[in-house]
Amino acid sequence: MGQPSQNVERVQDTARWVAMARALESERKDALFRDSFARKLAGEMGMDLVNRLSGGKRGTWPVVARTHLIDRIVLQAVREGADAVLNLAAGLDTRPYRMELPASLSWIEVDQSDMIAEKETSLRESSPVCTLERVALDLSSQDERGQFFAAVAGRFHRVLAITEGLLCYLSKEAAMGIARDLLAVPAVFRWITDLPNSAVVRFVEKRTRGAMKGTAKMQFAPDEGPAVFEPLGWKVVSATSIFKAAGKLKRLPFPLSLFAHLPDKPYGTPGQPWSGVCVLEPA
Repeated sequence: MGQPSQNVERVQDTARWVAMARALESERKDALFRDSFARKLAGEMGMDLVNRLSGGKRGTWPVVARTHLIDRIVLQAVREGADAVLNLAAGLDTRPYRMELPASLSWIEVDQSDMIAEKETSLRESSPVCTLERVALDLSSQDERGQFFAAVAGRFHRVLAITEGLLCYLSKEAAMGIARDLLAVPAVFRWITDLPNSAVVRFVEKRTRGAMKGTAKMQFAPDEGPAVFEPLGWKVVSATSIFKAAGKLKRLPFPLSLFAHLPDKPYGTPGQPWSGVCVLEPA
């Protein structure tokens, strides 16, 4: 019999990778966040995925910095009156359980049915801190997506949308379609997403030896960063380098930490690796 494949073929498995990275950070004495659910959610595959895709514990800094940045942006949006959070392709995210959120906040997680079922089973003995809904939906279907977004628009006044770890696995057409449909929801006042550029995708492919295949293959990586959404009617509020943030948070391993002190370059610099957490609002 042949050896089992070392490739990651399903985008769902990248959620286990991310959950394990959160677990490892949570177990540090100086943890930037505490996620007591992450290790269980990551499962037996979690550490193996971290070793294969991040090169071990020292390589989890992109997930750690991204998580920390988005946590802060979510709390800011809640302070500014968000009455709902729409988390698309929520994966194994646990913010409704681990963050200090008002009980009145509605948190809606959208993902594929198998991911939702697994998550509900794993967390059935735990209670979220706010109102939590889970919706099984094929986000690649424009019709299903449009109907769901229309229903959300009718229920809430001020919605924060999150597409963490989603767009990079989509085609450009699909990613732009989601951006266009979110903009059409009057209740969405802010959108958080993360984006790599093509140089980062090439680096990841080299580091993982091309292990990310199928739906786990990274595709959407605009070199112009979040500015790619401006022609649709979005305004870029901020674009924070994950690398720079990881340096400030003291999560970069040596010698990468030395490069974090170099002058920052904008996300649209040709050939310059960049990935960031981006905040957009309707123009």
